[in-house]
Amino acid sequence: MKTEPETFGWDDLVKQGSSMWDGVRNYQARNNLRKMKIGDTVLFYHSVTNPSIVGIAEVCKEHYTDPTAKEGDWSLVDLKPTRKLKRAISLQEIKQHPELQDMVLVRNSRLSVQPVSSEEYDILLNMETKK
Repeated sequence: MKTEPETFGWDDLVKQGSSMWDGVRNYQARNNLRKMKIGDTVLFYHSVTNPSIVGIAEVCKEHYTDPTAKEGDWSLVDLKPTRKLKRAISLQEIKQHPELQDMVLVRNSRLSVQPVSSEEYDILLNMETKK
């Protein structure tokens, strides 16, 4: 899940303990939200400034109506932080990794909520300890 750290970043999620993931206004991202279940792992990604994965969160409430939506059929989930990564994994590193070339983030980095396969997830976590 992507966020602009200037708006709501990892430190904000940690400070709050949990938060609604609201404001998604893209149908594909909304549909990805609706597939999420309690306990699902989420890679917390800072976009724009130093694009990188910075933490791991968990879905603590499944999708429900987004109260910030003035019109349309929009949903959100609630997240809670699990842990900060030992080091941020930059988008540049991810794009350079040969086994991640088909990852949605590499092909469509603008989509705010996107799936990650278990294989991609394992590769990313291995990257956390390597530079």
